[in-house]
Amino acid sequence: MAVKIRLTRMGSKKKPFYRVVVADSRSPRDGKFIDQIGYFNPVAEADQVKLDTEKALKWLNQGAQPTDTVKALFKKNGVYDAK
Repeated sequence: MAVKIRLTRMGSKKKPFYRVVVADSRSPRDGKFIDQIGYFNPVAEADQVKLDTEKALKWLNQGAQPTDTVKALFKKNGVYDAK
């Protein structure tokens, strides 16, 4: 099973809000997920990001592949520094 760390869109029309989730790569974007490890709000004045670093590192060590956007969020918020 290929596991990805990616964003799931929440919120209403023109007010997006994203959850950072671990999901099977074959499941749909807003479908079933394995674990939720944080959220990202791009609409706020300063981008609001909350990540559970321990869970993120656990999944990365188990071989989960982050998408490009999630990888950028991890770098910006120091997840790779904790590794």
